[in-house]
Amino acid sequence: MSQLITESDIIVDVPYCASSFLMHRMIYDGKKAFSKNYPPRLYRGRKNVDMVYTSDDLEKSLKRQIEESTADGKTAIALSGGIDSAIMARFMPKGSKSYTFKCIVPGKKVEDETEQAARYAEECGLKHEIIEIYWEDALDYSPLLMTHKGAPIHSIEFQIYKACAKAKNDGFKRIIFGESADNNYGGMSKLVEGIWLFGEYVDRYSYVKPYHVLKDYRMVLEPFIKHTDVKGYVDPHEHCRNEFFREAMGTYNNPAETAGIEMICPYANTYMACDMDFERIRAGEGKYLIREIFKRLYPGWDMPQKLPMPRPMNEWMANWQGPLRSEFWPNCTQNMTGDQKWLVWSLEKFLNIIEEKV
Repeated sequence: MSQLITESDIIVDVPYCASSFLMHRMIYDGKKAFSKNYPPRLYRGRKNVDMVYTSDDLEKSLKRQIEESTADGKTAIALSGGIDSAIMARFMPKGSKSYTFKCIVPGKKVEDETEQAARYAEECGLKHEIIEIYWEDALDYSPLLMTHKGAPIHSIEFQIYKACAKAKNDGFKRIIFGESADNNYGGMSKLVEGIWLFGEYVDRYSYVKPYHVLKDYRMVLEPFIKHTDVKGYVDPHEHCRNEFFREAMGTYNNPAETAGIEMICPYANTYMACDMDFERIRAGEGKYLIREIFKRLYPGWDMPQKLPMPRPMNEWMANWQGPLRSEFWPNCTQNMTGDQKWLVWSLEKFLNIIEEKV
C-alpha cells in the first residue's frame, strides 16, 4: 500500500524532485513534491517479514504466503521467464491464472519470455494468458499512472497496469509478482559483487546524471551517503535492499493501486537475516538461495538466463528527438539509451501534466 503525503506537509521543489527521479527513479525525500496539486504517494515499506537464513526458510515462507493469498481462488500470478516467479508458480493451486507480458514492436523481433513462461505454466498446471504490450499503451496509461503517483513513472509501470487491469476485469482481487527477489537476495550481481568507493557507486547506480539534462539540478546523494562507511566505501547490498527496494516496490504498487487490485509480493515480505556470501555471487551464483529452491522444484531443468522485465525502449524511443521544455538542455538525450530517454520523456510528460492543472 502507499501513503499519500498531505498538502500541509509538502514542500514544492521541482529541481530536487526532477533530479531525484532521474538519479533514483523516485522522489527520495517524501516531503518534497513537484506540485501541491499532485502530492506524492510513497510506498509504506515492510511490515511483517519472515527472517531467512537458508533456502529452506525462504521456500517455506513463499509457500505459506501463496497458500494464504490464494485460498479464496481470487488470486492470479504474473509469470515471467525467470526463476523468481517460476518458484512461486509451483505453489499456486492447479488451474490458477497466470499472465505474461509480451512487448510488440511492429516489424522487429524483440526480447520475448512467453515461451519459457508457458513451459512453467504447463508444468505447474496453470492457465496461461499472454498480455501484449504496445507503445500506444505507454501513451494511453502514463498520464493516469503519473497523476496517481504524483511523479513521473518507470517504464515498466504501464505494462504492470495493463496486467493488473486485465486481472481485475477477469474477476481477480489480487495478483502476485516476483518483485524484490533481486534486491533482497543478491540478484543485482554487478552491483553487489563490487567493491565501490562512494563516487564510483554514484556514477554506476545513477540512471541519468541530472546535470546532463537539467539546467537547474540537485545531486541527490543521501541514499548513497547513508550506506557509506568511514573509509568511503558503499555497502551495495544494504543500498539495494533498502533504497532500491523502496523504488522497486513503489513501481509495482502504483499501477496495482491505480487499477484497483491488491499487489502481493511474497519475496518483499522476507528478509535475508544472515550475511551475504559475496564469493558465491562473484563466482556466478547471484541469488544463490533462490537458485537452490529452483533446482529443488525443477530438477533437471536448465537455469534460465537472468533478464529484466522485457521492454524494448531502444526501439520505442528511437525516433524521439528529446525534450522541448526550457528546463532541459538542448540535445541532452542524443547519446542516451532507450531506458534513459524514457526517464527524460516521462519527466517532461509529468511537467506538462502539472502545468495543465495550474
